[in-house]
Amino acid sequence: MMDKLHRYIQKLRRLVEIERQAEINAMREEMQRLSGLERERLGRAILNLNGKVIGQEFGYKLVKYGRAKPFKTEISVGDLILISKENPLKSDLVGVVTEKGSRFLVVALESVPRWALKNVRIDLYANDITFRRMLENLENLSESGIRALEFALGLRRPKEPKPVEFEPFDERLNDSQRKAVSLALGSEDLFLIHGPFGTGKTRTLVELILQEAKRGSKVLATAESNVAVDNLVERLFGKARIVRLGHPSRVSKHLKRSTLAFQVENHPKFAEVKKLREDAETLIEQRDKHTKPIPQLRRGLSDEEILRLAKNGKSARGLSVEKIRSMAKWIELNRRIQELIDDAKTIEEEIAKDIIEKADVILSTNSSAALDFIRDVEFDVAVIDEATQATIPSILIPIAKAKRFVLAGDHKQLPPTVLSEKAKELSETLFEKLIVKFPQNSKMLEIQYRMNEKLMEFPNREFYGGRLKADESVREITLADLGIAEPSFGDPWDKILDPREPLVFVDTSKCSNKWERQRKGSFSRENPLEAKIVKEMVEKMLKMGVKAEWIGVITPYDDQVDLLRSLLGDVVEVNTVDGYQGREKEVIVISFVRSNRSGDLGFLTDLRRLNTALTRAKRKLICVGDAETLNSHESYRRFLEFIKAEGQFVIVCSSQAPS
Repeated sequence: MMDKLHRYIQKLRRLVEIERQAEINAMREEMQRLSGLERERLGRAILNLNGKVIGQEFGYKLVKYGRAKPFKTEISVGDLILISKENPLKSDLVGVVTEKGSRFLVVALESVPRWALKNVRIDLYANDITFRRMLENLENLSESGIRALEFALGLRRPKEPKPVEFEPFDERLNDSQRKAVSLALGSEDLFLIHGPFGTGKTRTLVELILQEAKRGSKVLATAESNVAVDNLVERLFGKARIVRLGHPSRVSKHLKRSTLAFQVENHPKFAEVKKLREDAETLIEQRDKHTKPIPQLRRGLSDEEILRLAKNGKSARGLSVEKIRSMAKWIELNRRIQELIDDAKTIEEEIAKDIIEKADVILSTNSSAALDFIRDVEFDVAVIDEATQATIPSILIPIAKAKRFVLAGDHKQLPPTVLSEKAKELSETLFEKLIVKFPQNSKMLEIQYRMNEKLMEFPNREFYGGRLKADESVREITLADLGIAEPSFGDPWDKILDPREPLVFVDTSKCSNKWERQRKGSFSRENPLEAKIVKEMVEKMLKMGVKAEWIGVITPYDDQVDLLRSLLGDVVEVNTVDGYQGREKEVIVISFVRSNRSGDLGFLTDLRRLNTALTRAKRKLICVGDAETLNSHESYRRFLEFIKAEGQFVIVCSSQAPS
């Protein structure tokens, strides 16, 4: 038994190393292969920036980098970035983005070398820290972490949960949400909350966390992304004593009050820390007027020898008495400065410990649960959101710190992104393994509050056994409810854009120019006809009064995203299906891209991607694709049959489609 477990842990470590290397290599290879301008065009670099130190926050220097020419970039708040002069691969100056505008980024840096303020470039950077934390946790796995893996491998069975009566804080919880909370409270080992799209998964978790805090449990609440953690913080703020861990720059601005850094700086004892640091700054100014004893000046003399020579007023090894005295003064002041800094750090750590001890709930990303602040804190329960988007090594970080755990997610939607083919096994999540082995330790949330019933129905039948129901509040919602009038563009647009019709498929199979294509050297695909149809569709919706922020355009392929963005600019948001996971819009337009004579669907056959794509829209979903190609797969065939029966199936041909 132990042998099987040991082999599995070793395998996880190997896979993490492979994936870590793949991420670093992909980033370095791209930096090497592409010019700075090409990387800027892809949104992963910004060139010709000048910086200015604009302040300090939580011990970091804030530098505002800007230029006259606006830039479009994928780099966003919370991202790790690399600052360099010319070749980013020769730099090790890493910072975190705290603010973003069309012509500037504000970056938090530990130190700011002078070269880093004039004519620099900023590159999106791979975060190696996360991988190091996973490996360290796997190397020193706690009893709780080992137990979780024993459950996953079927070497141990968890106890079945017994429902616990509770008085809900949120009166509007539905029956399935209440049952999930009740069983999670009554679980001794583990519990899984299966939350399909729009079923109020986060709301259920917030209730569970508050109930756990009410009964005196110390709760660690985590998620894979900062956005999901912020979501929990927002809903818990003011309802429990909470502390948000992690780099303050990665936290939404209005939630900074919840961070450990903010609470430390506003603690009554922090005045002592401030005073010690101010004293240190004053002494640094004095020290820097004296000669720093660098190796060339020391000529082999130790600190003690320099101090003794100065005391006796002696010169040595070609150094004058004045030079010796100046170096001695530098050493004395430097020692005092170090004492002040160490004292400040000790008090700061005591304050942090006090804040964490008094908190009911500590919140962080899975990775930040490895931070030293909570190294010795034992939690009664770890509550983990987005559990189906986290790899096992990632999710083991919070699990290893708690006596029991509750995972929430939807294994029917997209798994974690894994770059390396050799590490693909990492995309199988702990949630997935456990729900298959121990369904009795799970509860599915059954009422969805996101979308029109017609949009829900196919994914409901195909992926959730028909168990989902649309809440009364969304069952019949359409664009017409938002005041969008009927279009008058003529055929086929009036059928496609009818605001009362939520579900539409635009079939290009009769068009002579329907085919997909591949760019030279690219593994991705694009479809120019579909892109043109989508462009015209979006333009017509905007003319009808549909607001740009209500529309999302999604497609499985990066090259199609690129093509659509070149046609649509910034008018509406265009992204991959993967980039839209966990998101929603009033209207979603999907471009399926694949159109070929062999019926090859490539990675469209990952049905979790189809499920994710179909469940982003609230009031209207318009799919554009070649029905002949899509029909080669049984799930897509059933989807097209469903639309023919329940929605609007519109065949366009060369004369009707945009030219």
